[in-house]
Amino acid sequence: MAGAAKPNADTEAERLFLRARMTALSGDSDVAVNLLEEATTLAPQFDAAVEAQAELLDMTGHSDEAQKKYAQARRIRAATRPGAPDRPFAVRQRGNFRSEIVAYDTVLRSLKKNALPYIARGNAYLATGKPAQALADYDRALKLKPGLLDVQAIKAEALSAMGKYEEALTTIDAVLTARPSDAEALSTRSVILMGLGRPDDANADLNRQLALLPTSQAAARACIALRLAAYELAFAELDSVIARQPHDPYWRLYQATARLRLGQPPTTVQVAEQGTWPAVLLALHAGHATEQEVMAQADTDCRRAEAWFQLGAVAVARDPEGAKRHWRQVVDHASPSLIEHAAARNELKRSGA
Repeated sequence: MAGAAKPNADTEAERLFLRARMTALSGDSDVAVNLLEEATTLAPQFDAAVEAQAELLDMTGHSDEAQKKYAQARRIRAATRPGAPDRPFAVRQRGNFRSEIVAYDTVLRSLKKNALPYIARGNAYLATGKPAQALADYDRALKLKPGLLDVQAIKAEALSAMGKYEEALTTIDAVLTARPSDAEALSTRSVILMGLGRPDDANADLNRQLALLPTSQAAARACIALRLAAYELAFAELDSVIARQPHDPYWRLYQATARLRLGQPPTTVQVAEQGTWPAVLLALHAGHATEQEVMAQADTDCRRAEAWFQLGAVAVARDPEGAKRHWRQVVDHASPSLIEHAAARNELKRSGA
C-alpha cells in the first residue's frame, strides 16, 4: 500500500525467530533453520537466532555447520560492549534478549501473581532496547508489590529512555528521598537532568556519585570524570583501568581524549584490529583518519555521538567554533545516557556556548 511504513528489520527478525521456535517444536527443523537464516540476514547481530540455528544444525547431524554458527554467536557476544560501568546494573546489559523474554512469557503463564518474572522480563526488554514494554512490566510488578525501590529506580530508567524526563524525575526523586546515598539512583537522576537540559544539577549528582564510589571502582570513576569533562581525574583513573584491561580500545580512546584536552603530547597506541570501531577514532587522534573516514564508519546513533564528540576534541585547539558545532550535535541528537552527551554539555558550558 502506498505510504505504508516499512517493517522494522529487528522486529521482523524477532517475528521470524518466534516462528522458527514454533516450527522447530512441531518437528520441522529444516524450515526452522531457514527461518532463522532469514532472521539473521535481517539482523546480523541477533546472537540468539544464530545460536538457535546452531543448536538445530547440531541436532540434525550438521555438526560442522553448527560449530561455525556457535563460533559466530560467540563473536557477536564478545563484540557487544556493555553499558558504561558507572550506570545501574540493569542498563549495563546490552543485546537481543528475545529468547529470555520468551522464557519469561512461559513462566508468567503460571506465575501471574509473582512480581519477580515481570521484573526480569522488564530488564530483558530494557536491555533489548524496548523501554515501553519494560515500563509495562515494571508497572505490573509495582502493582503486585508496591514500594519496591529498586523497581522504581529502573522504571525511571525506562521512562528516561522513552524521553519522559519529568515523570522519570518524579520517580527517581522518590527513590533518592528514601535512599539519598544510592549511587546508582544518582546516576539515573544525572542522566534525566541532562535530558531536561539541567547540567549543573546533573553535575551535582555526578559529583555525589563519585564521592560514594571507592577507589577500587576505577572504571566507574573514570566514566563519571569523563561525563564531567574532568580530564585530570579521568586520566588518573584510566591509568588504573588500562592496567587491568590493556586490550580494551575504548579505555585507550578515553585516555587519548583526556591527554589531548589536558594539552599533553599524544602517544602511539597499537590497536589490535585496525579499521574497526573505535580504532578509526584513535586513528583520528593520531592524524591518520579524516572526518569523512570517521563518519563513514559511524553507522549507529551511539557511534555518531562518539564521532562528533571526538571530532570536537581534536578540533578545539585550532577551530573552537567548529568544535562547538560538533559538540552541539552530540547534545541535540545523542541519548543523555551516553558519556559523550554529558561531556559535550560540560565542554559547551565551559566554553560559554
